[in-house]
Amino acid sequence: MSADAPAPTPLYRIYRGASALLAPLAWASVSRKLRAHGVPPERMQERLGHASLDRPLGRLVWFHAASVGESLSVLTLIHRMGERLPDTEFLITSGTATSAEMIAGRMPPRCRHQFAPLDAAGPLTRFYDHWRPDAGIFVESEIWPNMLVIGHRRGVRLALLNARLSAKSVQGWRKWPDTARFVLDRFSVLFAQTRRTADDLIAMGADPARTHVGGNLKSAAAPPPVDADTLAEMRAALGGRPVWIGSSTHQGEEPAVLDAHRRLLEARPDLCLLLAPRHPERGDEVEALLRDAGFALARRSRGERPGVGTQVYLADTMGETGTWYALAPIVFLGASLVPKGGHNPFEPAMSGCALACGPHRENAADAYAGLAAAGGVALVTDGADLARQVALWLDDPTALAAARDAARSFARARGAAVDAVADRLCAALGLEG
Repeated sequence: MSADAPAPTPLYRIYRGASALLAPLAWASVSRKLRAHGVPPERMQERLGHASLDRPLGRLVWFHAASVGESLSVLTLIHRMGERLPDTEFLITSGTATSAEMIAGRMPPRCRHQFAPLDAAGPLTRFYDHWRPDAGIFVESEIWPNMLVIGHRRGVRLALLNARLSAKSVQGWRKWPDTARFVLDRFSVLFAQTRRTADDLIAMGADPARTHVGGNLKSAAAPPPVDADTLAEMRAALGGRPVWIGSSTHQGEEPAVLDAHRRLLEARPDLCLLLAPRHPERGDEVEALLRDAGFALARRSRGERPGVGTQVYLADTMGETGTWYALAPIVFLGASLVPKGGHNPFEPAMSGCALACGPHRENAADAYAGLAAAGGVALVTDGADLARQVALWLDDPTALAAARDAARSFARARGAAVDAVADRLCAALGLEG
């Protein structure tokens, strides 16, 4: 904290009291969601600050992310920091069962996962008493006042990494400038995805000397893993049929993708759509949608494989996205035909897929703009538009190859930033040596 650092404000004190009063309600909500995903009771208790693992000996660096996208964005960075800091252990916390499953399949060396404690004094006290992190790195928009204030008070060096804030969030914080400054002053360093976000943080009260543009860390992620056996099995089952993917789709988005597929089938009756909803627990809902629409389908979660007559393969499982991207070169990326802001395009781009996406791209606007300029992504507005784009790539192998090469080259060029981020983080948090 700087020499003229602000004291706790009345609003923060109100938040601190309210968070204690509301903690039982928050626990009821999060435990219900974890239970629905089959999370064991002892792991659910992590949300109350009760660790399910021992603290490792030596220095511990803690990364806190919200869910799948944020968690995956830091795994490559943890790998790189682990190479620089061979005596350092790592902890990653997140809030969702889906993120826990994804992290478990890609865990870097000397790293372990826990569910994040609720932002209330009791859970946080238990968490900090047990883990005693030397540094805490918060990813994107994870600005939890109690978590930051208690950590800072205990001498934990804190960083905000890959910062991304919505306009609504910035407006909200700017209504309470003293509290915003008080909370942001807990960070030793802040790295924003863009210059605009850095300026927003400074306008909210962040110290300009500690606020930097660090780029989008998601661009540094390694391609998602590919299971060679599953890939071979799927290729054999499809028997050379053309395939395209509807990846990470959300409720309200599948009808447009299915409309596109129906149009494509008119000229290409052997075409198969691999449909991978963002939330696999929606499998029953999406299957009902497919059956109502009259599509012949097979479902991954039941162990089924696509047959000769399968028009849609419902890939309602976790951790297999990389295999699907290796299987099919054309990907529609979801959260973009509905107002969800668009998903991170770097994983399919790193996998060498030609991308199509809808008009909602604000979560990664710069990445999509760069991909579009490079020729690696096509912007579509509805099912008919999507069908035209997929048909163009299916009918023109040269155009498809050019889009795939452009996407892969753009992602690789952006990925070089991770080493610089690792160096700056280690220096700013006193982790060198």
